[in-house]
Amino acid sequence: MSNLISCSDYMLPDLLCYDEDAESLSLELDDNSNDGNETQYSFPCDIEESIARFIEEEGDYVPVFGYRSKFESQALDCFAREESIEWILKVYTFFRFQPLTAYLAVNYMDRFLASRCFPQANGWPLKLLSVACLSLAAKMEEPFVPSLLDLQVFGVTNSKFIFEHQTIRRMELMVLGALDWRLRSITPFTFIDFFAHKLDSTGTLINYLVSRATQIILHIIREVSFIEYYASTIAVAAIVRAANEIPLLSSSTLVHNPGKAEEWCHGLNKESIISCYDLMEDVVTEIKQRSSIDIKNNTTTKNNSPTHRF
Repeated sequence: MSNLISCSDYMLPDLLCYDEDAESLSLELDDNSNDGNETQYSFPCDIEESIARFIEEEGDYVPVFGYRSKFESQALDCFAREESIEWILKVYTFFRFQPLTAYLAVNYMDRFLASRCFPQANGWPLKLLSVACLSLAAKMEEPFVPSLLDLQVFGVTNSKFIFEHQTIRRMELMVLGALDWRLRSITPFTFIDFFAHKLDSTGTLINYLVSRATQIILHIIREVSFIEYYASTIAVAAIVRAANEIPLLSSSTLVHNPGKAEEWCHGLNKESIISCYDLMEDVVTEIKQRSSIDIKNNTTTKNNSPTHRF
C-alpha cells in the first residue's frame, strides 16, 4: 500500500539548509571499410572551439568539491543513492526517455545533495528528490512529459510513497534554487559524438560507438567513484572503452593508451582520462562477469528442473 505524502504531512526544513554484436558488426563492415574510398570527417574550427569552451565550463555543472567524501564518511548513504538511480533508470526505460534525461536527473540529484543538508528518515525524502529531479529533466528534454502521478507509478512495481502534485512542485523549486536554475547542463552526451568522430574519422562505426558508450555511461552513473570525473573525461573513456569491443578498432593505439585522447581537444587531462578509463574497465568487466554467472545459474536451474511430458 503506497503512502500518499503531501506538503501538510511533513515539513522539510533540512532540505533548505555487448561483444558478440560488435564483432559481427565489424565483420559486416570490413569489406566496405577498406575500399580506399572512406569519407574522412573533420570539424570546422568553430566546433573545435565550442567543445573546448564546454570543457572549460563543465566544472560549473558538477557537485561541489567534497561531495564524494560525504559518502565515504557515511553522511550520505551510497546505497540509497544507488537505489534512487535504479528507480530513475526504470522509469527512463519504461517511458523510453532519452539517455540524456536520465543522466540529467542524476546530475540534478547529485548537485542538490552536494549543496544541501538532507534528511534520510524512512527513505521518502530521497524518493521525493528523485521524482522532482526526473520531472525537471523530462521537462528539459522530452517532447511528451508524463503526469507526475504516472511518473511515480508506471514501470515501477513497488511504489512505497506517492507524492501529491503540490509537494513535488515545491521540491522542484528547491532543486531549481540549489542549482541556480542552471538546468541546461554539460554532460558526457555533449561530447560523445565529437569524440566518436575523433576515434573513427571514417564515420563507419560512429553509431555503434555512440550507442555502446551511452550504455556504459548509464551503467556507471550508479557508481559513486565516478562523481569526481568531469563529463568530458567520462565521454572520452566511454568512447575508447566502446572501441575496445570492435575488432576493427581494438588494435588502435588509443585503445591501449587512452591517455593519447588528450590530443582530441584542448582542455582534456591525460591523467584523469587514464584513471577514469581504468575504473570504467573494472566496472564493465564486473558487470560482464555477473551477467555470465547469472546466465550460468539460470541454465543450471533449467537443466536440473524435472521434465514433464504431456
